[in-house]
Amino acid sequence: MGCSFRTIMSKRLLLSTIVLTLLLLAGCTKNYIPNTDVEDTEDNRRVVTFCETYRKAVERRDIGRILSMVSPRYYEDGGNVDASDDLDYEGLKAFMMNEFRESKAIRYEIRYRRVVWSEESDRVFVDYTYSASFKIPGPEEKDEWRRTVAENRLELLVDGENFKIASGL
Repeated sequence: MGCSFRTIMSKRLLLSTIVLTLLLLAGCTKNYIPNTDVEDTEDNRRVVTFCETYRKAVERRDIGRILSMVSPRYYEDGGNVDASDDLDYEGLKAFMMNEFRESKAIRYEIRYRRVVWSEESDRVFVDYTYSASFKIPGPEEKDEWRRTVAENRLELLVDGENFKIASGL
């Protein structure tokens, strides 16, 4: 009871079709920068590398490095119409030198979701999810850990081959 020639040819045709479909699908897939949801291009790698430098500076609490990465035109509107919580470069610098400096330890993790290069301007938008754990002075001189997980967007200005943070800290 052997297989007929027609059955063998049908199975080969089906197998060939499956292999060809898989090859076509593999050719259409995008490559992503490891541990991100960002398409792997040279420009996107530059952006993620810049953001990782910032992230590491936050963990080291390196205020000088962080401020060197921020544009003097930095402006944050707090995501609302209330101007009382707006922050410019000088306000950010004051925050860094006071409240930020008081942190005892920081763990800052970022999952990069999307990098969008503006076609109309010299800006790049970086959407990401972050998890920040930080140790701060608590009541009765006991340090306490706090944690925040949220979505955020950094707005970067293209500065030659590098970038400056324009908003989103």
